[in-house]
Amino acid sequence: MSKNTKCVAMVTGASRGAGKGIAVALGEKGATVYVTGRTTKEGQFFLPGTVYETAEQITAAGGKGIAVICDHSDDAQVKALFTQVEKESGRLDILVNNVADIHDDLISPGGFWEKPLQLVDILNVGLRSQYVASYYAAPLMTRRKNGLIVFTSSFGSVCYMHGAAYGAQKAGVDKFAADMAVDLKEDNVAAVSIWMGPLWTSRTEWASKQRPEQYGEFMKIAETPEFTGRIIHALYKDTDLMMLSGQTLIGAEMGEKYGIKDRDRQPPSYRSSLGEPRIPHPAIVR
Repeated sequence: MSKNTKCVAMVTGASRGAGKGIAVALGEKGATVYVTGRTTKEGQFFLPGTVYETAEQITAAGGKGIAVICDHSDDAQVKALFTQVEKESGRLDILVNNVADIHDDLISPGGFWEKPLQLVDILNVGLRSQYVASYYAAPLMTRRKNGLIVFTSSFGSVCYMHGAAYGAQKAGVDKFAADMAVDLKEDNVAAVSIWMGPLWTSRTEWASKQRPEQYGEFMKIAETPEFTGRIIHALYKDTDLMMLSGQTLIGAEMGEKYGIKDRDRQPPSYRSSLGEPRIPHPAIVR
C-alpha cells in the first residue's frame, strides 16, 4: 500500500495526556484514529478529558476520530477492538501503545515497599496489555506488508525514575520493540520505542502543583504530546523506517532529524543527563 494514502491509526489510553496529544497530532495529518479509554464523561476521573472528547478533537483537527471504550486489562475487549478496526477500516497502519495504569502515588516520596502495592499494576496495564495489543495488531499489518508499532517510553528505562515498577515497564516496552522488530522484519512492519521528555499534560500540570520544587523547572521546558505524535507520523512516512525498526529512539533527537519543532522551539535531548538507549545485541536465538 502506498504511504501517500491517509493512514489508519490506533492510540491506546487516549482519554487524556500523552495518548490524547499523539492522537490529535495524527488527526492533523488526516489520519483515521481509533482511540481507546475508559473515561466516558467528565468527573469520572479526577483529571479532565474523555475518550469521546479526544475523538472529537481528532476530527476537528482534520482527521476522523473514533472512540472505543476498552479496558485493556481484559484481553477479550482488546481482541474485540481489533476485530472492529478490521471490520470498519480493513487495515491498521500505526499502533501507538500508550495505555498504562499510573497510580496517583507514583511520585510520592518513599521506597517501593512504602507505597501502595497497586503501583505494580503498570506491569499489567502498561506492559502485558501492550503485548496483547501488538499481538492483535500484527496480523492486520503483516498481511499488507506495511505498518508501524510504537511504544511510548521514557528515560526511566535506564535511570531511576519514579521507582522500580515504572522503570521495569519502560525497560520492558523498549525490549518489546527490539524483539518484535525481529519477528516483523520479513513482513516490512517496523517496531520502535520512543523516549519522550518531560510532558505538558493535565497529570504533570497537577504534579507540578503538588511538588513545584521538583517539577517546576522541568515544566518550563516540557514537550507537548502533540510533538511526539508528529514524530510518529514522520517515522511512518520515512522511506528508511525499517532501518530504525527495533530501536529505542529519543523523541527530541528525532524531532531535530525531521525538522519538527514544538511550540516554535527544539526540545532538548536528555541523553547526557538521564542516559542513552540500550543497544540490542545482534544475536538471534530461536
